[in-house]
Amino acid sequence: MIETQSIAADFVHTHLDNGVELAVDRLPQRDTVALVIRMFAGLREEPAELAGVAAIVESTLDKGTENYSGRELADAFDALGAMHSTTAGRQSMIMRLVCLPEFLLDAVDLAAEMFCRPTFPDEACEVAVELSRQDLRSMEDDPGDICSMMIQRLTLGPVLGRDPTGDLETLDRIKPEDVRSQWRRTYHSGRMQIAAAGPVDADKLAARVDERFAGLGDSARAGREPAQFTFTPGREHRHKDIKQQQIAITLPGLPRGHDDFGVEQVLLGVLSGGMSGRLFTEVREKLGLVYSIAAWHEQPAGAGVIHLRAGSTPENCAKTFETMMREIGRLSEDLTDAEAERAKNSLISHALTHDDVTRARAGSLSEDLFFYGKPVGLSPKIERIREVTTEQVEAYAGRFDTEHTCVATLGPSGI
Repeated sequence: MIETQSIAADFVHTHLDNGVELAVDRLPQRDTVALVIRMFAGLREEPAELAGVAAIVESTLDKGTENYSGRELADAFDALGAMHSTTAGRQSMIMRLVCLPEFLLDAVDLAAEMFCRPTFPDEACEVAVELSRQDLRSMEDDPGDICSMMIQRLTLGPVLGRDPTGDLETLDRIKPEDVRSQWRRTYHSGRMQIAAAGPVDADKLAARVDERFAGLGDSARAGREPAQFTFTPGREHRHKDIKQQQIAITLPGLPRGHDDFGVEQVLLGVLSGGMSGRLFTEVREKLGLVYSIAAWHEQPAGAGVIHLRAGSTPENCAKTFETMMREIGRLSEDLTDAEAERAKNSLISHALTHDDVTRARAGSLSEDLFFYGKPVGLSPKIERIREVTTEQVEAYAGRFDTEHTCVATLGPSGI
């Protein structure tokens, strides 16, 4: 299992008296500070009959508080030069914030105002519901979005697999009081993790967070349970009279903390690591079967799945599927050292460039807390990739059961 770097040297990790879990990646030479606030209040915490309400809470959290109107709150962030955004997902709601170091504590005050004292004005809630309806309707015009929703539900089940936006039937039920009730039920300090990166005075940040988020619901630790789903093979086809064909495939993958997670990363780098990836060269360049193709993985807490997606044509649908599955199987037979090294170098290069940006460091630290329950840092992850051998990737690929898959297709042709 992955080991944590020296906490004393690089990180601060603590549980505050108010229940908030706080971690700091101390980067004294940086010019900005990045903050990620994670609240374990995703779609899995919402009633099925009100699917989409967690996303409505997220989108209206800043539309008015006890001390600010929505416009005043936005102006207050702008006055600090603080850029912020929020997203709603399956297991979490996340706020990302970047500002200059001298304004960090003031930015924390504004974030606490949002999380602790929102008012959810009736009009803002009604507008948010209508915008969600429009988002769902617009998805029907995008075959890729439809196929994504199909494969997510097929793979992850009726709860984790549903779209955070909800559906038209459940959105029609959501009233402003339902939004307020969902916030009261799920927004608690014991469900909150805060990760910061940059030239941060960890003691001052801890004191301010402990003070400003005190009294936010229950301080007892909650919401960190592993994702509850069982990977069950299945197929679904949705006929749509279009000139393209969408194909989505998922296979069981690994959770972040698994010993072979680095092996899976390298395997996916071989399959889909840029224009040299096998899927691109074999399925698109050599055979001309697709206009887009990719492979990646995702990890709900405590689990993992591998995704493959292709955009093809109806007449090439069956051959595209067969070729994609062939390429997965072939990894256990003829993988070269050069391919494995190329994939490893690409992963390491990305980690040392993109992943070293301050806001990426805060995001990575937040993921460490989410997946491992502690700071880990870049070095152990890079070392894990460096140690992967060609034989390990071949062995991992050899364990794939290509019959144990979920397959979703959208277009004129099924498989």
